[in-house]
Amino acid sequence: MASLPLLRYDENRRAHRFARTVATYALSVSLFLLMWELTALYANLSLLPSPVETLEALVKLWTQGDLMTGLSLGDYVRSSLATFVKGFLLALAVTVPLGLLVGYFRFLRELTNPLIEMMRPVAPIVWAPFFLVMFGYQVGPMLVVFVGVFFPMVTNVMFGVMKVEPEWLDAAKTLGASDTQVFLKVIVPASLPYVMNGVRIGLGIGWMCIVAAEFYASPVGGIGFLLTQYADMGYWSGVFAAVFVIGVLGILTVGTAGRLHALLSRRMGMEAESGPRR
Repeated sequence: MASLPLLRYDENRRAHRFARTVATYALSVSLFLLMWELTALYANLSLLPSPVETLEALVKLWTQGDLMTGLSLGDYVRSSLATFVKGFLLALAVTVPLGLLVGYFRFLRELTNPLIEMMRPVAPIVWAPFFLVMFGYQVGPMLVVFVGVFFPMVTNVMFGVMKVEPEWLDAAKTLGASDTQVFLKVIVPASLPYVMNGVRIGLGIGWMCIVAAEFYASPVGGIGFLLTQYADMGYWSGVFAAVFVIGVLGILTVGTAGRLHALLSRRMGMEAESGPRR
């Protein structure tokens, strides 16, 4: 009986938090797979493969590659990663300085806000045909990812600048800091957790854009091209296998960014006060 207290959940113990997270994820995935299996068995949906069929297609793709093109799963993943990384890094290089400036200077915010709000609801896939014709198959898909990542990132950076406490700015100016020093020493560091929040959201949306980017750009290849190719063939277990690969890539990148975001927020003693802005 003396060991019973050890079974109680303790929020302050890292091992307990880790075990709870693992158990919660395992339960969530198990329930999802059970619902998927039951739906595939009893809903009479001929196009819906079961989890086992999807797993078999994934294993076949992993071990044998795509028999029609002779490309391995790694080839498709590398192609999608190259498109994704280029588009994301371009968006990061543009949105961070732009968001900081627009958030800090009211005139720029009033000037650009109507354009941002008008363009933000437009789905990135709308731009795919134009980008491909205008910039070619190598640059076009990258720009689709760029557009998808741009708006959630720039709005989060702007929001982070506007959430900086006015007292911090007044204190810095009282101590003799110039406008440039206030911007670099106060605004930029205080906005970093929001920048990371924008990065995390942008990563997730960027992977959503991969299929849109690669749907039209067959010479580029990638997981999105593989998915649409399998869909045209009616090979639905292969389609779900490709979806699973995209999901895993998204989890890995978004999860890494989420951990960096949490670490940065703790280091700076800050937490985002509102939910993600999309």
